[in-house]
Amino acid sequence: MNIVRERYEQLPYPQVVVIGGGFAGLEVVKGLNGKPFKVLLLDKQNHHCFQPLLYQVATASLSADSIAHPFRTTIAPMPNVAFRMCSVLGVDPTARLVHTDRGEVAYDILVVATGSSTNFFGNARMEQEAMQLKSIAQALDIRSDFLQDFEAALYAQDEADQRQCLNFVVVGGGPTGVEMAGALAEIRRTVLKREYRELDSERMQIWLVDSNDRVLRSFSERNSARAREYLETMGVHLKLGARVTDYDGEVVSFSTGERMASHTVLWAAGVKGVLLPGLESAMVPKANRYAVDRQNSVVGFKDIYALGDVALMTEEDWAHGHPQVAPAAIQQAQWLVRNLIRSQRGSAMEPFTYKDRGSMATIGRYKAVVDVGRIHIGGLIAWLAWMFVHLMALVGFRNRLQVLMGWAWKYLSWRNTVRLIIRPYVRKATVTEQEAAVSTR
Repeated sequence: MNIVRERYEQLPYPQVVVIGGGFAGLEVVKGLNGKPFKVLLLDKQNHHCFQPLLYQVATASLSADSIAHPFRTTIAPMPNVAFRMCSVLGVDPTARLVHTDRGEVAYDILVVATGSSTNFFGNARMEQEAMQLKSIAQALDIRSDFLQDFEAALYAQDEADQRQCLNFVVVGGGPTGVEMAGALAEIRRTVLKREYRELDSERMQIWLVDSNDRVLRSFSERNSARAREYLETMGVHLKLGARVTDYDGEVVSFSTGERMASHTVLWAAGVKGVLLPGLESAMVPKANRYAVDRQNSVVGFKDIYALGDVALMTEEDWAHGHPQVAPAAIQQAQWLVRNLIRSQRGSAMEPFTYKDRGSMATIGRYKAVVDVGRIHIGGLIAWLAWMFVHLMALVGFRNRLQVLMGWAWKYLSWRNTVRLIIRPYVRKATVTEQEAAVSTR
């Protein structure tokens, strides 16, 4: 290990520091493999997480290790790449330093690929009480939570208490919200009905809430209507044109004045870029992203680039920036690699142009929608296309094989396979009550 480290540090190349090992960051690392650069990847986790399938970990369809891949496994064969696990605290552009909880890291070229976090649009109470889905840890919390709710429902004293345990509210009608609601509906039809026979499965209610007048608003109207039909056929209740205004851990309040008892609210209503102290002058507050030019260079800073969810680049067809999705992040990263190599050779950097590869979402078995240009398909063909694209996008052969086997077993057996409460989820309200009880003794 020391030999590898010394060889890395002595390379006579410019130091490229990549912050974040998501889709964009990992693509930069892979692209610069073997090129005349020293590359250092920084991330607070030791693994890449395939976020599009997080909801399947949350709903017990896949194990966590099926969608995670260790960074060190990826970079081990790369002679000019190293990895450090740390939390980035800020950037000093003048001194060309990255401040971390493990010390300072010098850079010649900095790539900010910090991704996004859940956007609660200033609702502090929702941020405190609602569950979110941006990491494997959060997915495992959701999995434990709904399984614990099923167990708790068996002990409920009356029907109202039982319904509260089995009432699930998903906020946000985009792909994540639609996929989560559909997966919960399948769990009601299979797991709850077959394995919790003491319960009336019809008491489990799934509500999908969105302030827009239709689900999957970024999709074509045809596929948006298809998705709505699929959801309603599966028994999901749609609450459109309404906003969740408050949630105290027990009761959800809506902008319409309605209130609903629920132990579980899943927030999937939006994302915002993860920004770093030191680059405030380039921040666009409304978007919570960094303004970048067509070469992904952060406006006002030399040799600092931002990619993916945290980058706000405008084009003629994308006046409000590119969508915060994996294909945009990957394309930007690949183009930046090309530009860095061109720059190293003395050539000028070329402007980036985003190519929209389409959108897809799955709602349930044989139910999916795909938009590619003017082509709008749904049903079995779309479902198979969704599975193929996501399977091939996974990092590592082992992950692809695990996911393929997991899907095969699930769709042959009609069961979600990973229904284990290994790490029980403790609600924040419960923790607060316990602390209060201790303080009064």
